[in-house]
Amino acid sequence: MNVKAKVTELDGMPPLGQSVPLGIQHVLAMFAGNITPIIIIAAALKIPVEEKTLLLQAAMFVAGIVTLVQLYPLGRIGGKLPIVMGTSSGFLPTCLSIGARYGLSGILGASLIGGLFEAVLGLFLKPLRKYFPPLVTGTVVLAIGLSLIPIGVKYFGGGVGAADLGSPSNLILGFIVLITILIFKQFTKGFSSMSAILIGIIVGYIVAIPMGKVNFDVVRAAGWFSVPVPFKFGLSFHWDAIFAMMIMYIVTAVETVGDISGITMGGLKRDATDKELSGGVIADGIGSSFAALFGVLPNTSFSQNVGLVGITGVVNRFAIATGAIFLILAGFFPKLGAIVSIMPASVLGGAAIIMFSMIAISGINLLVQEPLDGRNGMIVAIALGLGFGLGSVPEVLTFMPEWVKLLFGGSGIVIASMVALILNVILPKDDVNEKTKASKGAKN
Repeated sequence: MNVKAKVTELDGMPPLGQSVPLGIQHVLAMFAGNITPIIIIAAALKIPVEEKTLLLQAAMFVAGIVTLVQLYPLGRIGGKLPIVMGTSSGFLPTCLSIGARYGLSGILGASLIGGLFEAVLGLFLKPLRKYFPPLVTGTVVLAIGLSLIPIGVKYFGGGVGAADLGSPSNLILGFIVLITILIFKQFTKGFSSMSAILIGIIVGYIVAIPMGKVNFDVVRAAGWFSVPVPFKFGLSFHWDAIFAMMIMYIVTAVETVGDISGITMGGLKRDATDKELSGGVIADGIGSSFAALFGVLPNTSFSQNVGLVGITGVVNRFAIATGAIFLILAGFFPKLGAIVSIMPASVLGGAAIIMFSMIAISGINLLVQEPLDGRNGMIVAIALGLGFGLGSVPEVLTFMPEWVKLLFGGSGIVIASMVALILNVILPKDDVNEKTKASKGAKN
């Protein structure tokens, strides 16, 4: 191995003095996004704070392991690229719907099977890609973002079911976090800009302490060292939950393809190879199944780290692996998980509103790659109308079977995905050439 490699080279081992800070920078860029879904699910399912600490601990451990596999593949599993993995927020609406009916074990069982399904998709990725143009993926990603925003707003006000929901102290705390993120993101550069979400959360956390919103009893009671244990939270399998999760895994596979393409274009100045794309998606799926064994929600590539690669030009796998190792080590210290677990909901909400809204913006960016008129506009309109509509007003499905309510009335993402995919296949495409000719004729 080249021990004099540069951090802008994919392979080799640059000096630790350069590698470690750059690896930690990637951890800081993804840390808030990695823990947010766990905190929200734990609150929704009323998971005891001690168990929530274990889940957060496992989330860090799993993200580190799966990132290492992406960096240094096991056979066909892994893209051999600087891909940073973490807990996906995109699955949250579907997981909340499944959890309300089947609990955490139902989420994990569906995630386990869904992850294996995504791995199979990765094996046959090349012929399937044509069915998922930006029109379809953009519609789905936008639906995910729209479904998540109300959750972020509830946390901004103090958390789901909180007795003081909407209290002035909660709103002030949420605004402090939001404004801090805005300032660091827009008025600073480099490391501080990329870490704006984490900085905002830290500032909000510190401000919340003198406000009496942080109780450190859980931290004092937590142990100093423990090893994450698989199968602690159980697995249960329900076909309707599995089907809903499989739809989400199709979406995340397409998103992962986009992230990998962003890494190779932004950091390596070339297109991604079929082998890299396939390996990355397979690792996405296998990593999510691995996460389910430890009680963690599905893992996927983190887009903010893709942006970090593009900005810094740092693509060295060893440098990023130092960050992955840091995550793994952090997963062995329950006190760190405990500190995160007692974060006030409004602190998380201030960050969540921005994170979830940016998911919607990502969907819009995908959609505007093509004109949204005629056929394309109709596909987006029907998919979002049915998806977001039924997700917002699930009472419309009151007289439907329970499995229909779960699939189509929980978050609306499943039906939006299905409608966009089916309509894109069956509706004839607009004749661009005819439109062009007609336009030229009109001008003449």
